[in-house]
Amino acid sequence: MASVITLTTDFGTGDAYVASMKGVILTINPKAVIVDICHSIEPQNVLQAAFILSTACRYFPEGAIHLAIVDPGVGSRRKAIVLKTPKAFFLAPDNGVLSYIIDELDTAPAKPAHHFSPGPEQRKLGAGFEAVAITNPDFWRKPASTTFHGRDIFAPVAAHLSLGTAIHKFGDSLSHVYAFHIPRPFRDNQGNITGCVLHIDNFGNLVTNIRSGDLPGERITVAIGKQHIDGISQFYAEKEGLAAIIGSSGYLEISLNNGSAAASLNARVGDEIKLGQ
Repeated sequence: MASVITLTTDFGTGDAYVASMKGVILTINPKAVIVDICHSIEPQNVLQAAFILSTACRYFPEGAIHLAIVDPGVGSRRKAIVLKTPKAFFLAPDNGVLSYIIDELDTAPAKPAHHFSPGPEQRKLGAGFEAVAITNPDFWRKPASTTFHGRDIFAPVAAHLSLGTAIHKFGDSLSHVYAFHIPRPFRDNQGNITGCVLHIDNFGNLVTNIRSGDLPGERITVAIGKQHIDGISQFYAEKEGLAAIIGSSGYLEISLNNGSAAASLNARVGDEIKLGQ
């Protein structure tokens, strides 16, 4: 059985870590189709991995298996989990790296927030989710390293899952998993919106948590720090200097023509963005 398995890690490409995981997968399922989403996540940056995974996984076929291995707590008591959603499977440490996946499918109303929660918190899984802790060593490589669960636990479990193994075979069911509370934009009584930077991409664009449907109108001003941007551009090269644009992920971005908006503004993830008319 052929199946798509994606990899998102902070391993980089200068070592053999990623290749080792692929070798384990292909040994168990030689027909697996392995796709690299990203291996240049900043070391231990769980939130960055969570965002990048969420923007890519939606474009894969139904039933795809997504491994997200950014794991500062490897070898500790943190759980390793399999999460099943209506369209895909996700394997990851239970440390918040699946926050956007859980947040996007959670139908419970969320209060607007300007900033990320300081750490992941346990969240009860809603309808459509199924999760297990990976506790059955029958599916692990042996001996399993305490420092490389990506190779010895996650990779073989993903391969067995791609061959049709039911997720309950891997361990005990979970009703809660850890997730960060993803900030939602806040709209005041005048229609002004306060949001924040979710992600800074490789080009230095500031990706915010404000979506196209959140915009208060056609004629708006975007403020970040002391800088103000008038209107929304249609493409990156439309104007000189800083620009606001709805990017391919559907979020409002702040960009700089032929430059890095992040460097120009000395911006960071979590910085406040304001929209007014």
